[in-house]
Parts: sequence; structure tokens; C-alpha cells
Amino acid sequence: MDIAALRRDTPGCAHRVHLNNAGAGLVSRRTLDTMTAHLELEARIGGYEAATEREQAIEDVYAALAELVGGRPEEVVLFDNSTHAWQAAFYSLAFRPGDRILTGRAEYGSNVLAYLHIAQRTGAEVVVVPNDAYGRFDTAALAGLLDERTRLVGISHVPTSGGLVNPVAEIGRITRRAGVPFLLDATQSVGQFPVDVREIGCDLLTATGRKFLRGPRGTGFLWVNPAVLDRLDPHVSETASALWDGKRGFTWQPGARRFATWEMGWAGVLGLGSAVRQALELGVGATGERAIGLGAALRERLDALPGVGTYDLGRERCAIVTAKVDGVPAGEVKAALTREGINVSTTWPDQTQFDTEDRGVHPLVRLSPHYYNTEDELDRAAAVLARLARTGQPR
Repeated sequence: MDIAALRRDTPGCAHRVHLNNAGAGLVSRRTLDTMTAHLELEARIGGYEAATEREQAIEDVYAALAELVGGRPEEVVLFDNSTHAWQAAFYSLAFRPGDRILTGRAEYGSNVLAYLHIAQRTGAEVVVVPNDAYGRFDTAALAGLLDERTRLVGISHVPTSGGLVNPVAEIGRITRRAGVPFLLDATQSVGQFPVDVREIGCDLLTATGRKFLRGPRGTGFLWVNPAVLDRLDPHVSETASALWDGKRGFTWQPGARRFATWEMGWAGVLGLGSAVRQALELGVGATGERAIGLGAALRERLDALPGVGTYDLGRERCAIVTAKVDGVPAGEVKAALTREGINVSTTWPDQTQFDTEDRGVHPLVRLSPHYYNTEDELDRAAAVLARLARTGQPR
């Protein structure tokens, strides 16, 4: 990879040190141009007409996403964000009193709320699988907890609040043997490093365009294993997802399109396609290796600073780095970095409720480099945290 050229093709690199790719990655010039070209086409000939003219390019987005995750185009459906994609998958499953939903301590906050909602509404039980000695989802404990009452295993591949990478392929092997559906929230992993649904063995996967894929906000998708379609009853039906039979009934669209919605922001969808194709051209293996390497280098820098600590769990860690400066609230650390032109986020206790119950370390500062970041940018961020640790002041 020519990092200098990639940075020139990323307008935001000229203005900020962007270490907030776990929040929203910087779009490339080619993705921006794709989106603006479609908006200009809509303005010139009309929104419906522009969508018709670009119909093949829109269909190509499904193919690109399928290639990215190792599936087929008919197994992919587009959404306006990953949370809606995840909810469409989760709420299509039927739960009864006594059913069990198994999840982990690193599960994303919105997913947890949905589990609790279904538990309250149906009498199902939410079971939190413990962590292993490394802080990962404990697959041995999972195997012991699966029984005839288990209706779902739902896991976040990478949590929003740290560098942990859960052992999802082993989880997939266990759930396949048990015949239990496996819903994988891959929001923080797709685009950051290779993710293959066949190798993992999940049945449902959701992801977003805006993070490590470097696509636009307002884009997401769901991948569905055809083998579980007969277990899924979508909670919304509309003209894109169902076919009227001419009388008083309907049939679902084939494949994952039974979850589709008719109205979409096609400029964003085409921008997502552009970002995915760029990721495929560069090679997610290569970009992932660089991003994870930068994450490790940043973690090493911060751990070497007196008064600064990192809080990432796991045996395998990704490009997300969470840290704390002794005596300085996470919000003030973020503000200090922002004043220096460095973009980061903070974690919240209710983003990962079960992790908060277990560790009580949130809020933390979350720094998340990607392949287009540089070692110099890591040094700049570490220098700000070092000053804060020494003085409590950014300068």
C-alpha cells in the first residue's frame, strides 16, 4: 500500500489526526465523488429516475458486500444502519417463556436492551456467558450452557468499548453442532480485518458502512444464512420485502430480501459500494494487518507512560485501544485531544452494560487507528496523554 497516496485520497487526513475509526472512518475521495455524482444526478433528472439509471450499480453493491463477507448477493440486504439490521434479524426469531438467549459480557448496549425487552415481553431468559482467563467469551462455558431451551446465541465480534476480538469461529463450531442460531454483530470487525461467514459459521451477521469500511453514515447490512430462513418471521412487511398474492395474502421475497425496505438513500448505498470495492482492492488482510499493528503500537506507547493505562481485554486484540489517564476524567482527555486536532471517542457505561457490571472501568478514552494513520500521529496522541498525566493540563 502507498500510504501517502491513500492519505492524499482522504480529504480528512489534511485537517485532523483521525483516531476515531471505531466511530466513523474517513471517507475517501472516490467514495465522496461517487455519492456527490449520484446526488447531482438526482437533482438533474429526479430521484426515481436516477435510481433507475443506476439500477445495475446498486445491484453491484450487494455483490461487493457478499464478496467482502464470503456470502452470495441474495444473502445480503441493505439497511440504513447496523442497529436496524441487527434488530430486523433478532426480532424475526420467536421466543417463548423459558427460552434462553445466550450472550457475552462484551455485548453492545442496544443489543442488550433488545434482549431485555424480549425477556420482559415473552418470559425468555437472558444468560450472560462468563469471560475466560483472557477476558474473551468463554467457549467452554458456552458449550456447557447450551441446552434444549436455547433459542439464540448473540455475540459482538469486537465490542464497541475495547480491543477484544472474541473467538467467533469456535462459537460457530459449537452452535452448529447444537443447531442453535448464531447472530453475530460484526459492526466493529467488518472492514477492520477479514470476516468470512462460512469460516465463522454464524447464521446472521450485521455490520455498518461508516466505521472501518470507511463508507458513509446511514448505511448498514444484514447477511442471512439460507439454512435459517424458515426460522425467521420478519417483524415488518412492505412492498420491498413481500409480494401480494392478488387476494388477501402475501409471500416473502426470496432470500435476505424479505427484510428489505423500499426507500433507501441511494447516494449512500452507492458510496458504501465504492468503499467496499476499495477495501477489496486493497485487501482486507493487508489493511487489517496494518491497522492492528498500529493499534498494538499505540497500546505499547500508552502503557509505557506513567499515569496512563490501557484496558483492552482478550488474547487477540484489534486496532481499538481504550485508555485512562489517572485523575483526569475521560471527557476532559477527549477534549484535550480535540483541541490538538486529534479525533477520539469515549466509552459509556451503558454501551456495554454487562462489561460495566463486571469491570466498572467506563468511561474510557477510545482511540482507533486505521491503515491510513501513521506512527507520527500515534506519537502526537501519546504526547497529549503524557502531558495530561504529568500536569492534568493539555499544555
